Amino acid sequence: MTPEPTHILSLDQGTTSSRAFVFDRDGRPVASAQMPTTQHFPRPSWVLQDPVEIWETTLKTARDAMARANVTGQEVAAVGIANQRETLVVWERGTGQPVHPAIVWQSRQSQPQVDALGARGMAATYQQRTGLIPDAYFTAAKLAWLFEDQPELRARAGAGELLAGTVDSWLVWNLSGGAAHITDATNASRTMLFDIHSLDWSPELLADLAIPHQMLPCVVPSAGIAARTAPELFREEIPIAGIAGDQQAALFGQTCFAPGDAKNTYGTGSFLLMNVGARPAPSAHQLLTTIAWQLPGRLDYALEGAVFVSGAAVQWLRDGLGIIEAAEEVETLAASVPDSGGVTVVPALTGLGAPYWDAAARGTILGITRGTTAAHIARATLEAIAMQTADVLDAMRADSGIALTSLRVDGGASRDNLLMQLQADALGVPVMRPVNIETTALGAAYLAGLGAGLWPSLDAIAGRWQIDRVFEPESTASEREAQRETWQRAVARSRDWAR
Repeated sequence: MTPEPTHILSLDQGTTSSRAFVFDRDGRPVASAQMPTTQHFPRPSWVLQDPVEIWETTLKTARDAMARANVTGQEVAAVGIANQRETLVVWERGTGQPVHPAIVWQSRQSQPQVDALGARGMAATYQQRTGLIPDAYFTAAKLAWLFEDQPELRARAGAGELLAGTVDSWLVWNLSGGAAHITDATNASRTMLFDIHSLDWSPELLADLAIPHQMLPCVVPSAGIAARTAPELFREEIPIAGIAGDQQAALFGQTCFAPGDAKNTYGTGSFLLMNVGARPAPSAHQLLTTIAWQLPGRLDYALEGAVFVSGAAVQWLRDGLGIIEAAEEVETLAASVPDSGGVTVVPALTGLGAPYWDAAARGTILGITRGTTAAHIARATLEAIAMQTADVLDAMRADSGIALTSLRVDGGASRDNLLMQLQADALGVPVMRPVNIETTALGAAYLAGLGAGLWPSLDAIAGRWQIDRVFEPESTASEREAQRETWQRAVARSRDWAR
C-alpha cells in the first residue's frame, strides 16, 4: 500500500547554516539536520556566499532529516521553505549556473546606488511603493550594483539569458529541476522592487534601476502548491506548498494571525514584527511596512523593526570583555546582582537600527563607579536588549494605533529567563515563550501544510501553539517610566558619535 502523506519537510536556509526539519501532522518536530554555510568577506563591508553551496547543503540536510525521521518522499505531504531574506542570486536560465556569488543581505557594497537614487529624488517613491526605507540591505540595490559593476550582465538579462531572485527562488528553481522561477509575496516585498499595494513588480522602480522585468520571478501566495520537486531528488514529486522569508515565517509559526499580534526573534540582532491586518500601515517612525503573508483569499501586512545588536552584545561580553566564557553564563552573572547599580549600556556596536537608523551611533557604558562590577555590566546589557525592543514596539504602537497586549518570543536568547522578565518589565505586558522556539522552520511547515491541505484552516494551526512560560510584568508603571527615561538619555549620548 502507498503510505499516506502525513509529514512536512521544512527547509530553513539561513545566513550561516542550512537546516531541515520533518514535522508530523500535529506540528511536532520528528527529526532535523543542519550544515554550516560559508560567508566570504572579500572587502570591508562586503558579504558573499556560494549559491551552489547554499543549494547543496539544503538538499543534503533535507535528505538527512528525512532519513533520520524514517520517512520517504511518499510520506511527505509538502515542502515548506523559509529563507534568509534580501540576499541576491543571479543565474543562467539555460544552465542553472550562478554568474556571481550571492550578495548577502548584510553586504553594503551597493550603498552608492542607494545614494544615487536619493540624489535623483526617488527615495520617497520607493518608500511609498514598497514600504521600505531605501537601503543597501535590500535586493534591488544589490542587483543595480552588479549591473553597474558588470554591464554585460545587464545586456544578458535583457536578452532573457539570466534569472534573478532571492534565496527562496534559487532553491525552488533547483528543487523543481529548473521548472519554476517563482518567489512568494513576503520575499518579493523585501526586494525594494515590489509594489505592496498592487502586489506586482513596480514598472516605475524597475525602470529607475534599469532592471529587466523578464529576469524576475513570478510572485505566488505564501501558501498553496506552487511547484513540485524533481522526482530524482526524493524519488517522488513532492508539492512545494509554503514559502516565506524567515521573519515572516517566524510570525506565522507564532500564530500571530490577528492585528496587534507581535513576535520578537532574539538572535544576533532582534527582528520585531507586528501583524497590522489587511491594510498596510505607513510608518512615521522609520519602521518598515512589509507583507506578513499572502494566503488564498487573505493578505496580511506587518510592521517590522530591526535591532542590529542583541545577542551580539552578549557575544561581545564574552569575546570582547572576557567577563563570561560562554553566552549562556550571562544570565547567572546578571542575576547575581539585584539591579544594574546605576549602569546603562547602549550596545550600538554597529550603529543603531530601528527606530533610530543612526549608523554613526556607537556603544556606550554610562554610570560606572568604583562599585561597578562585571555583573552590573552584564545585567545592564540584558536590560539594553529589552529596552531596544521596547523602543521599536513603542514606534509600532504609534504607527498602527494598535495597543500591544502581549509579546511572543523566540530565538536562542528567549531561553534566558532573566532577559524575558526584564522584557516584560520594560513593556508592561506579558511575554509569552512557546514550547517550540524554532518558529521559523515551524512557520514554513505550517504554510506548507495549509497550502497542501494537511491543515484545513488557521484556527486548526493556532490550536497547536503551546506556551512554555509566561513572564508577567513585575515593575510598576513609575519604575518603568523612570528606567525608560534613563535609557533615552543614554541613547542620546551614543548617537552621531562616529560622524
